[in-house]
Amino acid sequence: MPSTSEDAAKADVSIEARILDAALVQFERVGVKKTTIEDIARQAEVDRVTVYRRIGSRDDVVRAVTGREVQRLLAELHDIPSRHELLEDVVVATFVTVVTRWRAHGLVERMLVLEPDRLLPQLTTEGGSVFTMSVLATIQILDAARVERGLPEIPGLGARVEVACRVVHSLILQPIGTLDLTTEPALTEFARTHIVPIILR
Repeated sequence: MPSTSEDAAKADVSIEARILDAALVQFERVGVKKTTIEDIARQAEVDRVTVYRRIGSRDDVVRAVTGREVQRLLAELHDIPSRHELLEDVVVATFVTVVTRWRAHGLVERMLVLEPDRLLPQLTTEGGSVFTMSVLATIQILDAARVERGLPEIPGLGARVEVACRVVHSLILQPIGTLDLTTEPALTEFARTHIVPIILR
C-alpha cells in the first residue's frame, strides 16, 4: 500500500494541477489582467491562500501555466519519430506541430491579441529557461530518432536546432510577413524547403 507521504505527495500534485487547470480556463476566458487569485481559487475549489502557498502570485501562476503547456507540447513531440520513417519527415512534423499548436492555443491567441505586454516577456526577455529547455528537448528527440535509424551523427546539431527554434519562435510571435505561412500545407512546404536543410544538410 502507498505510504502516507506518497499519498500526501499525490494530493499536492493534484491540488497544483487543479489550480493550473483553473488558471488556464480563467486566462482563456477573460485574460490574465481580469483574472484574480480569487477567481482562480474559486474555479479550482480551493481557498486563495492555497493558491499563494502552492504556486505564488498571479505572475507566478502565469509562468507555471506557460511552463506546463510547454511540457505538454514537448511530450507530444516525443511521439512524432515513431510515426515517420524518414528523419526529414520527423523534422518537418516537429516544426509544423510546434507552430500550429502554439498558434491555435487559446491562451497564446488571447494574450497575443489582448495582453501582449504580459505574454511577450514570458516568451522573450523572461523566457530564456523555457526556450533553452525547448532547444535541448528538440535536440534529444532528433538525435534519438537519428540513432534509431542508424544514421551518422549530425555535425553541430545543437546550433542547427537552436537556429530552427528561433525561426519557430519568430513565426509564433509574428505570423504576418511576406510569406503566407498561415496554413499547415504552407508550413510543411516551408519546413521541407528551409528547415530540413538547416538541420540535416
